[in-house]
Amino acid sequence: MGNKYLFLDFDGVLHSTKDDSDFLEKLALLIPIINKYSFNIVISSSWRFQFNLENIKNFFPLVFHDRIIGMTGDPYVGQFARYNEIKNYLFDHDKSMADWRALDDTSFEFPDNCENLILCSSNYGLQTKQIKQLEQWLEN
Repeated sequence: MGNKYLFLDFDGVLHSTKDDSDFLEKLALLIPIINKYSFNIVISSSWRFQFNLENIKNFFPLVFHDRIIGMTGDPYVGQFARYNEIKNYLFDHDKSMADWRALDDTSFEFPDNCENLILCSSNYGLQTKQIKQLEQWLEN
């Protein structure tokens, strides 16, 4: 699926954290991206601590299953935890130089002005703005 990696958070990205919205509420926004571009998905969500990879894949429509290739590993304790978990995943899989982005709603988990972060609002989740940022990255 190419050499691009999308690290995907769930809470605050695939659904809003401000109400009891459906977990898959925002997933439909990603389907056109899946159909048009070649990239891998790695789960960076804390859901990885409760579910194994096969269980997580089953939350998604079939079109996503081949794209979801893994999950980040053990939690990183320290500053910029999510960023370091992603860097550790890339290093452990000999992909240190890979082109990657993270769809996430927690800016404090990443260094200031991190060019790899596509930031979502936890109150709204994934929106058109982030889809456009994702498309710009995937077109290059």
